[in-house]
Amino acid sequence: MSDPDALSLRIDALEMRLTEQDVVIDDLNATITAQWRQIDALTRQMAKLVEEVEEAGQRTGSTAPEPPPPHY
Repeated sequence: MSDPDALSLRIDALEMRLTEQDVVIDDLNATITAQWRQIDALTRQMAKLVEEVEEAGQRTGSTAPEPPPPHY
């Protein structure tokens, strides 16, 4: 095999690897984007729940800690 043929084969192999890596990167990007959307939704939901719990605690007006349940 001549030197130009070997070089052509190496370039072809590199181009195939680059194409495969582009697909993997796109897949990872889509996965990360979906995860961040879910994290954002869960963070907002958690903040809402914390706010609701704090409001419920203020409505009761009790500052004393709750006694342990009877099974303790």
